[in-house]
Amino acid sequence: MIETLNGIIETVNFKKSTTLKLYDNVQYESYPAHWHPAIEIIMPLENSYLLNFPNRSVELRENDICFICPGCIHSITAPPTGRRIIFQPNTTQLRFMREVEVLLSVMYPYTIVTPEEFPGIHAQVRDLLIDIKDEYMSGDTFAEMHIYSKLLEMLVLVGRNHARNYEDSMDEKMKTQDELVIKFTEICDYINTHCSEELKLDTIAGMSGFSKFHFERLFKQFTGTSFYKYVNQKRIIKAQEMLIEPNNTVTDVAVSCGFSSISSFIRMFKIHKGCTPSEFKNMYWRVDLQRNKNAAMS
Repeated sequence: MIETLNGIIETVNFKKSTTLKLYDNVQYESYPAHWHPAIEIIMPLENSYLLNFPNRSVELRENDICFICPGCIHSITAPPTGRRIIFQPNTTQLRFMREVEVLLSVMYPYTIVTPEEFPGIHAQVRDLLIDIKDEYMSGDTFAEMHIYSKLLEMLVLVGRNHARNYEDSMDEKMKTQDELVIKFTEICDYINTHCSEELKLDTIAGMSGFSKFHFERLFKQFTGTSFYKYVNQKRIIKAQEMLIEPNNTVTDVAVSCGFSSISSFIRMFKIHKGCTPSEFKNMYWRVDLQRNKNAAMS
């Protein structure tokens, strides 16, 4: 359930003295379009669950596990009956680790772990999420520490699975796979940090030591998307966070996030978020103002 929604931003009300929230949810309740700074992990235990993203709807089956990355706009349609785990840990304090930040970028906007697509790790991830639920409900001492250790274990499984798939896609003659994973992790980290600056493919390819064309192929295999799409993805995430500040105009945000023109910013934002920057900003403030008006009248 959503307890606090400001415009389209959910403020997660963490369990007292923790930075964790978990629901063993059986409610017939659908949730409107929203996003939050915390990652969200959802697994239906009984019946399915429909997740709606700007460009796609996904039906989770029982035991499918969806990682919704921070900043991803989504809505949820619940069936008349069912049960699901909804887990929202605050991952902000974990993102000082370069690998966590890069993994969330690679998983963005969401990743679904199913038995068919992740046969080597699905059962482990599912069991870890069940363990997290049991630990959360137990109230034992050091439960938060234990839960975060299991969350990191889940992320390690997903990250290593991704790295293995990347290695398997390489040519046999390129068997310095660990070095490649490290190299492209460093490149993604650099892009994440400098995404608001002018980033040219030739320059970043030069950092890798590969030709532009070879770099493009390897980068897409590692991240699942092209170099420029990845850069724009990071810029849009930053723009989304800036747009909710009342003093930031769309023009200010476009310039601050590294877009060469307002038109390219608007076009790219709509592709990623399903609405224009102005519509996003107005949607947030219109709902927030209405809520304040209703509070004043009550």
